[in-house]
Amino acid sequence: MKKALLVVVTAAAVVAAALVPSGRPVVAATNKAKSAPSGFGSALSAVKQTTWQTNASVNALAVAGNTVFAGGLFTRVRPPGNAAGVGDAARKYFAAFNRTTGVPTRFAPQVNGPVWSVATSADGKWVVIGGDFTVVNNQPRERIALLSVATGKLVAGWDPAINFRVAALRIYGNTVYVGGSFGRVDKVTRDRLAAFSLSTGALLPWNPDADDDVHAIDVSTDGKRVFVGGGFTELKGEYHHALAMVNSTTGDAFKMPAAAAIPEETQDCDSRVKDLEVQGNKVFVANAGSGIGCYDGVLAADVTTGKLIWQNHCLGATEAIKAIGNWLYKGSHAHDCSEDGGFPDKTGMHHLLVESTADGKLGPWFPNTDAGGETLVGPLAFASGGNDLWAGGDFTEVNGVPQEGLTRFTNARGGARPALPAAPKVANSRANKVTISFTTVLDLDNTALTYTLYRGKTKIGSWSRYSNSWTTPTTITTTESGLSSRQTLAYHVEVSDGRNVTKGKAATVRVR
Repeated sequence: MKKALLVVVTAAAVVAAALVPSGRPVVAATNKAKSAPSGFGSALSAVKQTTWQTNASVNALAVAGNTVFAGGLFTRVRPPGNAAGVGDAARKYFAAFNRTTGVPTRFAPQVNGPVWSVATSADGKWVVIGGDFTVVNNQPRERIALLSVATGKLVAGWDPAINFRVAALRIYGNTVYVGGSFGRVDKVTRDRLAAFSLSTGALLPWNPDADDDVHAIDVSTDGKRVFVGGGFTELKGEYHHALAMVNSTTGDAFKMPAAAAIPEETQDCDSRVKDLEVQGNKVFVANAGSGIGCYDGVLAADVTTGKLIWQNHCLGATEAIKAIGNWLYKGSHAHDCSEDGGFPDKTGMHHLLVESTADGKLGPWFPNTDAGGETLVGPLAFASGGNDLWAGGDFTEVNGVPQEGLTRFTNARGGARPALPAAPKVANSRANKVTISFTTVLDLDNTALTYTLYRGKTKIGSWSRYSNSWTTPTTITTTESGLSSRQTLAYHVEVSDGRNVTKGKAATVRVR
């Protein structure tokens, strides 16, 4: 078959050619109200930004410059706030959106089947898609296709033939790494892992040979190691369960001690790696387990030695992760993180969370989606340009508001506001004294808030307290003495997250 010729960056130039996101860079804030001038405690606000929706699940996302590419099961997109079928436009299985506005672009290739994976080149010129399709823009393309970001056109002659689903893609330099459920590529045996030349589409010798499905791929910053995750137990006939680190040239597996943290498959538990994220000297690994109590958590490993750095054990399948600054954002249906000091079971589903990249502990970011689609998970895919997070999945609501399939969060200043504090309770059981008490409230992107009590316009005192949705609110009590009797006083509480202030209603009391 005829092969195309592209101009691509070399592997050594990938880091230098990385896309520079629009907007100010992320600086990970501490979770202290007084030192959070942005108004939120992690890298992003919990406020949902305006974005178009899809009519079914988004399975994969990728960013190139100011464009976000989405692949999935959807066939139409529609404006935010619109019900299904209102003001919508055709976008079958693959669409592109403006990263700044959330509006779809004119980029609209015709794809005849679901898209399960999307990747972009470091120079932002190329986007490759994988899935179940066989035709793109009326041209044969068997489950993988390469398109120009600028024009939306297929690259002529770049046409590998893969015999079954492509579920994972990564581009590094001039190499396209592919994972999925397939067994043959260009009539050559390639069990579930393969690699192609980005410039020509030629099949490369790289052949780790997995014995079961591959769901995720990522590459070390220096390009020497490829991390693969899925449901396999062997690579090249040797035992490697769910997670492996392989040579980017030979396909031979290195030792990966961290993989031992994933339980071996049993009749009651099958824990598979669903997403991978390399950031500097760490690779983060997201797992989803079938069976009650089966491992669903996230771990971090050293990209060179493969040794375990940390691991958490939240229950509720983790489908997507994305590192931004010092924070790892997580899409899952987490329902029990008590083993790691987080929320216990029966406190609801927490579909969007953030964890510290340093130790895996939960951070201060609690927006949420529902799980309205077939998987009952909610978020299934993440992408970021560095100062935002795009989330795709099978949800139909975000933060309690209808929003199907796609949403985004940014680091625009302000963040979520603290909840409205109740009017304080006041008592005058002793002469010339008043006792005032009030309870803490919640903020979706801060757990440390400052509470200031006022008598009229006079400040009585300030207190800093931590609070989470799964813990009992704290009651703060203080007494003001030396007051003149028979006067009526009004007290109210103001809550600050470092930028936003919420003022509660006043309560009055007559001094004895």
